[in-house]
This record gives sequence, C-alpha cells and structure tokens, in this order.
Amino acid sequence: MAPHQSPVDPLRYHGDLAAAGARLDFAVNVRGPAPAWLARELRAAVDDLAGYPDAGLERRVREALGALHGRPAAEVLPLAGAAEGFALLPGLVPAGRAAAVLHPQFTEPEAALRAAGVPVRRILADRPGAPPDPDAPGLADAALVVAGNPVNPTGALHPGRRLRRLAGPGRLLLVDEAFADVVHPADHPGGADPALAGVRDPRVLVLRSLTKTWGLAGLRCGYALGEPGVLARLARRRPAWPVGTLQLRAMAAVAARGPAELPAIRERLRAERAAMTARLTAAGWTVAPSAAPFLLARPPLAADPAADPAAAVAELHRLRAGLAARGIAVRRCDTFPGLAGGGLGGPWWRLAVRAAPEVGTLVDEVHQLARGSRPGRAGGEEPR
Repeated sequence: MAPHQSPVDPLRYHGDLAAAGARLDFAVNVRGPAPAWLARELRAAVDDLAGYPDAGLERRVREALGALHGRPAAEVLPLAGAAEGFALLPGLVPAGRAAAVLHPQFTEPEAALRAAGVPVRRILADRPGAPPDPDAPGLADAALVVAGNPVNPTGALHPGRRLRRLAGPGRLLLVDEAFADVVHPADHPGGADPALAGVRDPRVLVLRSLTKTWGLAGLRCGYALGEPGVLARLARRRPAWPVGTLQLRAMAAVAARGPAELPAIRERLRAERAAMTARLTAAGWTVAPSAAPFLLARPPLAADPAADPAAAVAELHRLRAGLAARGIAVRRCDTFPGLAGGGLGGPWWRLAVRAAPEVGTLVDEVHQLARGSRPGRAGGEEPR
C-alpha cells in the first residue's frame, strides 16, 4: 500500500493511528498525561467499581458541569466522550430530512450520520479561516447543521453570533467545542467569547470534551449542553449506564478543580503556539493562523502547491512516511473533506502544539529528509 493511502474509511481516520508507537507525537492533540490530582482521584475510585454507576453522582456531575456554563443540571448530558454525542446525532434528524456539515471539520459527525443513512450535505470553506455562511444553499432545508469552534483541523475561531445564525426554524445547530476550554481570551474574535456552551437557545446544542486538556483520551469523558427536550431526543437510544463510575468521578474532579488551572494552561499553550509558529515560519514552513492547540502547516516543498498540487501532495506524503520511519507522527489532512488534493491552499499537516525541543527536532528531521537523508539515527535516538 502506498504511504499516502489510508487503510480505513477517511472519515474514520484519526491521529491516534499515526501516533501509535511514535517517539514524538504531533498527530494527537492530547496535552499530556492527566495531572497528579486527577490521577489520584481516579485511583481512589477503583474501589467503587463493584457497584453500578451511582445516579446521585451523575446528578452532582450534571450540576457541577452546568454551573461552569450558567446552566441547570437538566441542560447537561454526560457522555462517554464527545464522540458518543456524535454517534447519537442521527436521532436528531427526522426521517426524510438532511444534515449539513461545515468542512473542513472533525469527521466523526459525518461518519455517524452517513452510517445511519442520513443524507449529508458538505459545505466547504474556501480558505482555512473562512467564516461560515449562514446563507449557504445547503442549509436551506437541513434539519441539523454541524460546525466546529475552534475548527478541527484549521484552528480557525469564529464569532459565536455568526455561528448562531446557522440555526433556524426547524434547524438545529450542533457546535463541536472540544477545544474551546483552552482558547485564550486574547484570541477571542472581536474581544467577545465565541463559545456557545453558555447560550441557552433551544436551537443550539454544544458538545464539550474533557479528554484533550486533562489527559483522559483513554477514559472517554465529555458532555452535551442543550435544551432538555433536545438532550432527551439525543439520549433516547442510549443503553443503561452509558457513563461509568471512573468517567463520572473524573468529570466531577475536573469540574471542581479544572477552572482554577485553565488560565495557566491557556497562557502556556498560547506561548508555545506562538513560539512554534515562529520556529516553523523561520524554517520556511507555511502556517495558518490558529486559536487552537494545533496548527495547520506544511514544510517547504520542491513542488509548487499552486502550480502542481498533485506533485506537492505526493511530496508531502513522502516526507510524512519518512518521519514515521524515524518515529515522528504528524496528522495527515487529506482525510478531511475540503483538504484532500491540496484543498484550501494545501497540502497540509495538522500539528499538535508542542514545546520548543520537539518542534526543533521536527524541523531538523524534515530538513534532513528533504535533502535525501535516509532514515536512521536522528537527534541521538533510534526510532522505535
């Protein structure tokens, strides 16, 4: 199989497939291991696993998460990761109606909708930071429209008031805010918080994730925020006890302690992203603006993406394969609708924001590969 071919449905491809076994991981956006206080809470909860998840604990979690966004508990639905929320989306689309997905976008919502037989219309951006068009033809009679903010994989951040215009009579807006908790206030468009998690609008449903910021990708923790009737429709086909005790304990701990730690996390992330952008740009990379913990970027290529996009795509694939041989994972972007074949001025990689030493290694390794160095020792370390 050629290195640029995906062995899975492109809509089901995610960065963890590239990151498996890598010594340097730029493909997955988890910020690191769970903090010590959260790990202690989870270890202590192991003794409670003989019993079924406690309804009282779930109620307290809903109250705590709701309080973070100025909402009552009835407007919060704990989930086994935001991905569970995406899997439940088909239940919100009446038979015979279509859904619209703004792309580029995290692909699980479209994958879930298509798997359930829901017709999906793709609304493609014409540049990485293009704002959503509330008058796009594909929205006219859609029952559900899906958007991300900040957008995965571009890192674009849209004003909340513009996103709300995507909702309409008989049309529900689902906003994926998986990375909104780490957006720095200095990056808010127009100085206004773009998040809709605290907006109590019956036409708006928001999904949040706790896995990226708090190192919980293996535990699956997330939640939905919306009008109680919408949440009831979302949850009507869930099994009994869909969220386990460890997940609930993790959510409770993050709700209690996370808000005090988020400002420092945002400051560090913004500084690292600025430094990473500067380092890549100085090395001749092309980097799109981002307000997220990842960047849309590509290294300098021999082929001109504008004049010969096919050659540029092939070259970028060869570089990615060479990095993989050296134990470095980057997230391919040709699996995102709207980015395949060099879309949005590409081709692109999505790179998780990392500290300066890791970024320096990435730049050096790509430079060696571009010069034709064969994979082997890199930075004093054998790939594994």
